[in-house]
Amino acid sequence: MIVWLSAIGVCAETATVRGHVEPEHPTEAKKAGAKGEKKAIPDTVVWLTPAPGSDVQIDSPKPAVPNPKLVQKNKTFEPRVLVVPAGSMVEFPNRDPFFHNVFSLFEGKRFDLGLYEAGSSRAVRFEGPGISYIFCNIHPEMNAVIITVATPFYAIAEHDGEISITNVPFGRYTMHIWSEGMGPDNGKPMVKDITVGESSTSFGTIRVPTANGQHMAHKNKYGRDYDQPKPDSSVYEQNR
Repeated sequence: MIVWLSAIGVCAETATVRGHVEPEHPTEAKKAGAKGEKKAIPDTVVWLTPAPGSDVQIDSPKPAVPNPKLVQKNKTFEPRVLVVPAGSMVEFPNRDPFFHNVFSLFEGKRFDLGLYEAGSSRAVRFEGPGISYIFCNIHPEMNAVIITVATPFYAIAEHDGEISITNVPFGRYTMHIWSEGMGPDNGKPMVKDITVGESSTSFGTIRVPTANGQHMAHKNKYGRDYDQPKPDSSVYEQNR
């Protein structure tokens, strides 16, 4: 396939690169999926950057427009995994009938939105590449991940584990792999050198840690264990 990469008139060969994601322990994953505890294929993101010394040149993607949203609803974040180009502004609307306090203290973007009420929204700009683990300081079961990339070549695995990235120029790349089984204590993505060419258009099988169905273990924004909900506080939902 021949495509024009830019108005400069540079013509390059490109390919759609495909692969398949599998958990490291497929038997455990299938059992968990059958019980409804967790789907068999963990949420997995793959992105490509030019390998050191490679002659591949790519344009940084423009910030996402309109602003992506990480919605708080039913004490969950939707979606749980969000990939955005560097420089994007992400909105955090609260659609629950009680307060939330969204924060992240990890490598990608450190922020604390403070308490904000139902029906309101706050926003954060994710300037540089990185992985941000997102939590709520009130509800420990809430977790999400925002992956910020400085490349147009990225994809999230489908529910069946299939993954593909289109229009990748021929050349050498570093493949970055993040999967939900890694958790915040192992935030660095896995990396692997690959070559994309006329006869090299496959990632092959990408094996990732099995997601065990447990909430991501973490402390609150002060580095302490979460307090028990106080029934007489308007901040917390009343459990019925």
